[in-house]
Amino acid sequence: MDRYVVAGNPVEHSQSPFIHAEFARQTGQAMAYDRLLCPLDAFAESVRALAHGGAKGCNITVPFKFEALRLGQRATERAALAQAANVLRFDADGWLADNTDGAGLVADIERNAGVALAATRVLLIGAGGAAAGVLGPLLAAHPWEIVVANRTLDKARVLVERHRHVAGAVVLRASTLQGCGTGFDVVVNASASSLQGAAVPVGFDVLAPGALALDMMYGAAAQPFLDWAAAHGARSRDGLGMLVEQAAAAFELWRGVRPDTAPVLQALRLRMNRTQATR
Repeated sequence: MDRYVVAGNPVEHSQSPFIHAEFARQTGQAMAYDRLLCPLDAFAESVRALAHGGAKGCNITVPFKFEALRLGQRATERAALAQAANVLRFDADGWLADNTDGAGLVADIERNAGVALAATRVLLIGAGGAAAGVLGPLLAAHPWEIVVANRTLDKARVLVERHRHVAGAVVLRASTLQGCGTGFDVVVNASASSLQGAAVPVGFDVLAPGALALDMMYGAAAQPFLDWAAAHGARSRDGLGMLVEQAAAAFELWRGVRPDTAPVLQALRLRMNRTQATR
């Protein structure tokens, strides 16, 4: 069987092995998918050993996405724009680095949540690696405006300026968390606030009536943001759909076939609900 892994630190919480096992079963692909815990100071060495052992590729999770891009001899346009990679394909003529996070987010918003991004106002909270991975594909969906709001304004400005040449007609601006504006149709939390157990970093007035509020985290970490959004009249959504959709894009890159994500997302939600119920 062809072997793939998700590489990170920590990595034991990853749902990727379940997702890719479902994709493989659905599409009849002969492959195995595991977790690989990489020492914080030996990510490159761990991945090279993986490839030397015959693996065909890997997903990359925190904190190695920036380092993963540098391991690729080639990079897709979206990975180069994000300056981070969450997928490596070990081609014989040079490794390919890709970033499927943004494609996964857009697919989840538009297909699974049923919200067309065209002509909307989008607030992207955060300017770190998670935000960098999704800004390009969000722009490609042609919203009317995207505001990147961050605690440190300079960091948001750097991210915005790096994407200026692909913004086209989209109004793209950087902001502090307090000065980002009000009444957004879509609010995406790409900051570390949920992971850190911190309060929601923006005021409720960022939400337009009936807005979609999505936290890129899932499980218990995302719940405070989801509760906050629902309490203020928004449609709340966690990052599970994005997780499945970005995995599908990686699977297609590796195997040349696109799996059906809807039944896998449903199965994953049931699996996680059962896990929560037994705790």
